[in-house]
Amino acid sequence: MAAAIVSGTSLAKAPDTTPDALNLIEQHKTYLTEAEQEVQLIREQLQQPINNDEILAGFRLQLDALEKKLAENNQSLRVRLTEVNSRLEQLGAPAEEQGEESAIVADERARLSVEKAGISALLSESDDASLELKKMSTQISDLRRDLFKTTLSRRVSFDNAFGFHMVRAAQSQLSELGHRIQDWWRFVMANKLGAFLIATLLASSIALFIELWARRLLGPLYWRDPKIGAPPYLNRLSVAFWSTSIPSGAVASFLVITFSLFQFFGVIEDEIAILARSLFIVIGTVFFISRLAFVCISPTAPSWRLLPIAPKPGAVLVGLISFIAVINGIDSFLSIVNQVQAAPVSLTMAKSFILTWLIGLLVLTIAFVKPVEDGEARKPWPHWFKLFLIALGLIPIIIASLGFIGLARFISQQIVVTGAFLVVIYLGLLTGRAISEESGFPNSRIGKLLQKRFHLDDSSLDQLGLVLGMLINLAVALIGIPLVLMQFGFQWVELKNTFYRLMTGFQIGGISISMVGLLTGIVFFILGFLLTRWFQRWLDSKVLARGRVDVGVRNSIRTVIGYVGLVLAALIAVSAAGFNLSSLALIAGGLSLGIGFGLQNIVQNFVSGLILLVERPFKVGDWVEAGGVSGTVKKISVRATEVETFQKQSIVVPNSSLINGNVGNWTLRNKLGRIEINVQTGYTEDPRRVHQILTEIIAAHPSILKNPEPFVAFQNMSEMVLVFDIYAFVADITSTGGIKNELRFQIVERFHEEGVHLASTFSNLVLDLPEMEKLTDRVKPAKTKG
Repeated sequence: MAAAIVSGTSLAKAPDTTPDALNLIEQHKTYLTEAEQEVQLIREQLQQPINNDEILAGFRLQLDALEKKLAENNQSLRVRLTEVNSRLEQLGAPAEEQGEESAIVADERARLSVEKAGISALLSESDDASLELKKMSTQISDLRRDLFKTTLSRRVSFDNAFGFHMVRAAQSQLSELGHRIQDWWRFVMANKLGAFLIATLLASSIALFIELWARRLLGPLYWRDPKIGAPPYLNRLSVAFWSTSIPSGAVASFLVITFSLFQFFGVIEDEIAILARSLFIVIGTVFFISRLAFVCISPTAPSWRLLPIAPKPGAVLVGLISFIAVINGIDSFLSIVNQVQAAPVSLTMAKSFILTWLIGLLVLTIAFVKPVEDGEARKPWPHWFKLFLIALGLIPIIIASLGFIGLARFISQQIVVTGAFLVVIYLGLLTGRAISEESGFPNSRIGKLLQKRFHLDDSSLDQLGLVLGMLINLAVALIGIPLVLMQFGFQWVELKNTFYRLMTGFQIGGISISMVGLLTGIVFFILGFLLTRWFQRWLDSKVLARGRVDVGVRNSIRTVIGYVGLVLAALIAVSAAGFNLSSLALIAGGLSLGIGFGLQNIVQNFVSGLILLVERPFKVGDWVEAGGVSGTVKKISVRATEVETFQKQSIVVPNSSLINGNVGNWTLRNKLGRIEINVQTGYTEDPRRVHQILTEIIAAHPSILKNPEPFVAFQNMSEMVLVFDIYAFVADITSTGGIKNELRFQIVERFHEEGVHLASTFSNLVLDLPEMEKLTDRVKPAKTKG
């Protein structure tokens, strides 16, 4: 960081400088000075050889906090600089050509110019400081990476690692550990017994409450029902996952709360706190691995097992896996003990060598067990899995034997701890996938309970299962990935800060993206969408329906309100997500360019839809004919209109074709319409008599309007038929099918009574014999000569 940070920026202070601006500048200068001092201390400590990754991680977190605070101060300065520049633009340049300007304006311009120069200088120094912080963070990351590589690649000589001096060192270390624990316990009994008992009792109560609450709330996901002989695979997965997670969570809660309360009441301090934290981590890890092995193999309830392993070999496997977890825990705890008590390196290496060998031998033992159940016989593991276990057991043994004890210990830890985490993650993902599959959740026990209690149908349960599957996958990722990363040297605080930066904001180019902002924007959009839908329903049912507003008008108003509400919800969501609305100008420019090249039809249909909603040449429920389509309008949207034909076929008609083409609307202003019925009789009937009969039938029908008066037209005549057309008006043109049928029935019945014969296709073709002979002569072909 530049040395100028310590001295500060020389800023001329005008008498009338704004106090808030001076405070902001002075605060930033003070912070730069303090940051330089803190960075200098870290720089001096980095000059010393550091072999502890936690110390380096702590330095990195300090630098990240300084950089974050520096960025916040820079943002405040930039906001103030924007205000100053805006004010200077309003004042303008000195008006020398127009004479002397007001002294107040000149002083204001001078003060703002001085303030602008000071802020610009501070921002420049802050940028240099930020660059220096980034360089130091990179340096620390390189040191951590080199330390990790050195630890794993360091080769140890066995000449001094084993012998009587190692035994004496081990005895000395155990004796010193015993004295530490005795001294601490005497201190607790004499001064902190009440606090010790209160902390232990409170932590136990909370853990017991978590366990009982989880059993009560998630019982179907947790219990193994012995009455079920062959539970579905989803139920077995669910029980395995939750019966591992819930007890492990309860134990972890007990250990974390106990440690926190011990520290709060001053029961443990200094080295004892370090040892207690390591011991609690080991206890939680051992319990977790043992529980996982037990629920997956399930030796006491074979019907709930996930693997076809016989009960007796299954119990042996659970014991072996638990023993491996205990040995790995002892290795981790003794490493912390050796670190706290400054044990010799030879003792640490010998301890790690022996315990790594034990873990490898136990894994080899598991590889040669015959646990697979095949009727009455017992079979070994599948060949590929057996080879895999043998490799897992031999690799740490061989590497430790070659002297790379650090690498062998790291591999053995990953086999035990990371392997357990990966198994749980895999179980969680399998559970989420099984729940989200079609008909998976409705057939599960919890699904059947929900269906019985809340009377949900299979479709609703299927959708709920999809949501639950996504939530389970998200929870598994958020919990499992950090736990795995911590096994590879990442610190919890480091992961937490990374997650915080990811959620609160990160830069991609010139755009700042925040996951919290994105989620907030999504929530605001959903709320706006739901509020718009509620307002549409309320306005339609409570206001427009009461006002006897036409259905088509109500649909138009509801549609317009829906689109307006959707646009407002989108704008609010974008703003809440942290995006600058002024940047939408670029999107608008690209959209206009797209419209010019390939979106003309879409925009044309959109504008046509708005015209239809405002002008309303037809509305929902109208009977229209357009472009060969005839039917009832069902929905008018901004892009297309849905028309349902009388065959119940839905046809989507683009709005532009309805605006640019001819559209027939049978029910535009009213439903009054005319029906037409064609009647043909034989040519020998009396036309006046037929006309009279038809007129009487039409006039007597109750659905035929008297005004306009119905009319029967003698339309045409020939040597074979007489043609009559009936014209009559009805009040509702959409219900003419029944009226026409009834009229035709009455015409046929009346003609039968009066002896009037209707013309038919056969009668039209029956001609007398002379006529047939004349017709035959006309069409007879000429005879050919020769």
